[in-house]
Amino acid sequence: MGGDRGQAMPWLLLVMMTAMALVAFAARLGPVVDDSARARTAADAAALAGAADGERAARELAEANGGELERFLRTADGVEVVVRVGEVRARAEASASASWQPFGGPD
Repeated sequence: MGGDRGQAMPWLLLVMMTAMALVAFAARLGPVVDDSARARTAADAAALAGAADGERAARELAEANGGELERFLRTADGVEVVVRVGEVRARAEASASASWQPFGGPD
């Protein structure tokens, strides 16, 4: 019976070290996830603005959403943009054509 004394301490240390590693990982991952969401939002807004009003509007909308417009490309169907927020890049496309689509499909 005397050989079981002190067995909880190594396990407790292992659990505490694992928990601290997970907290450190989450602290580093959080800003990247936030930048990723912000980059997607900025890219979508920039693409829509660019399709309607050109590169200048796309750049302004990207910056208003905390991003930097890295690429603006006119395509046959509209525009394609790449926006960077922090170290994260997002790409979006938009078309300048307007078409009406009934909600729910044909009856």
